[in-house]
Amino acid sequence: MELTISTLDGGTAGTITLSDEIFGLDPRADILHRVVRWQLAKRQQGTHAVKNRAEIWRTGKKLIRQKGSGGARHGSARVPQFRGGGRAFGPTPRSHAHDLPKQFRALGLRHALSAKAKSNTLIVLDNAASAEPKTKALLGQFGKIGLSNALIIDGAEVNQNFALAARNIPYIDVLPVQGINVYDILRREKLVLTKAAVDALEARFK
Repeated sequence: MELTISTLDGGTAGTITLSDEIFGLDPRADILHRVVRWQLAKRQQGTHAVKNRAEIWRTGKKLIRQKGSGGARHGSARVPQFRGGGRAFGPTPRSHAHDLPKQFRALGLRHALSAKAKSNTLIVLDNAASAEPKTKALLGQFGKIGLSNALIIDGAEVNQNFALAARNIPYIDVLPVQGINVYDILRREKLVLTKAAVDALEARFK
């Protein structure tokens, strides 16, 4: 697959050949769904908790006598039937994470990259760098290449001025290549890779 390399000023800087093993697969929704579900489950805190009847402090005295009152035979004020009592079968702190093989996660990333390439929402930049951390100037550059909702992936290190200028723009995410993931790729309309990011990804999946 061959793509034109764009510049932030709206120009071109030649072409690049992308590996079909990474960007040329036929995307499968079931694989993408499993990887996204694994990601979202892994980041759940799982700290929700309630008090059961053993954790409620209330008097242990029997409420009413066992017989003769015509009422129910209650023995504790801590039971869930009463206001202020414990919660029955409530949530307890736990981990929501589940296992997913490393090879399957890598396959999901390749399918996500291929999905962007197939839908023509993949852009390759020569570099993502700014001389000054100015959001207004960067917005003007994004307008020239049609970016309003995008994930931008740079090389091993993101240019500091570029990251500072982009962090205040809504629907724009900037990550180093180590942080690329399926969920962030799919949640944005366009995927922008620098040449350094493409080289790193091809080396990673070689």
